[in-house]
Amino acid sequence: MNQVLNVILPLLSTVISFVFAAMVLDQWRERRRSFQLAWAVGLLWYGISAGTEFWGSAFGWSEPLYRAWYLIGALYVAAYLGLGTVYLLTKTRFGYFVAVSVATGGLFSYLSQVRLVREGRPADWSAVYGVIGAGFVAALVIAYVTARHRELTAHIAMVMLVGASVVAATVVLSAPVEAPGYAVDPVTHVPIGSAMAGYVRLITGPFNIMGGLCLTFGAVFSTYVYMPKRKILRGRVLPPVVAQLYGAIAVVVNLIASVPTAAAALRRGEVSSRVPATILIAIGGFIPGVTSGLNRFGVTWSFFLGEFLGVLFIFLGFLVSEEVIREVRVAFTNITLWRRPERGAVTPPS
Repeated sequence: MNQVLNVILPLLSTVISFVFAAMVLDQWRERRRSFQLAWAVGLLWYGISAGTEFWGSAFGWSEPLYRAWYLIGALYVAAYLGLGTVYLLTKTRFGYFVAVSVATGGLFSYLSQVRLVREGRPADWSAVYGVIGAGFVAALVIAYVTARHRELTAHIAMVMLVGASVVAATVVLSAPVEAPGYAVDPVTHVPIGSAMAGYVRLITGPFNIMGGLCLTFGAVFSTYVYMPKRKILRGRVLPPVVAQLYGAIAVVVNLIASVPTAAAALRRGEVSSRVPATILIAIGGFIPGVTSGLNRFGVTWSFFLGEFLGVLFIFLGFLVSEEVIREVRVAFTNITLWRRPERGAVTPPS
């Protein structure tokens, strides 16, 4: 049964990802919104990563397939989906959250090293300090640009991500891989990263944590923006760093306090479709973040399921949003399969 699910779930994830990517890329072709292009790239990575899992489960793993899975799945997918959210929220102060996420991802390399030490195969500590240092430098740059030139935050994040992706590709494709050239869990047969050299496993944190946090909490923030709000904590003039911390706390407190009011308004049909849409996207970002994290700590049975549920919830979130999906058509054609009925625009509540 496990072997059957190991084939079916990645195949479904692959199909949904590629269909989804084609729809978003078609939207970008018409509207030329940067977040659409970044999401389309992230979804293509998602489909390719899931495709390697389908192929490996169905026909057997090999070293080239394993390297492709590790590079794209463990490094690229979450980062590029998160970048799309950074572009979507580039006019806000979300860049500060991005900076914290990047720094947190760098610090995660220390925890990775602790695990490698327990396995008896630690990386050189200079590699750990290098990843932490690079994460903090990137975080400082993003924070500075957010403070001084907010409109450039997403572009700067994109340049740094593309550069880091090139470095990561060089590292992953040149690193030694333990025989037989790949590693799968002996019970569930789900691929795991243990065949990769320790210094390669250190670099996944900044990519995954930044991407996962930005995608999930960006969706939560968007929910807060578009939902009816009860503001317990209001804006205050504070010093820069204190102001950002206070703002983050205010969003969390006000979001929790606003849930009953928003739920009642949703039942009456008085809430922007972006609220349920972004809730679904947040769930879709959260689930694979948890299951991929569990995979790193030896809990592998939920990995393919989490991957499938993640892309499914994100896809449903896009379909629910009236502002994002106005019609469904065959990508790159004028053949419309379904069109949403026209209705008055809903503006974000104050």
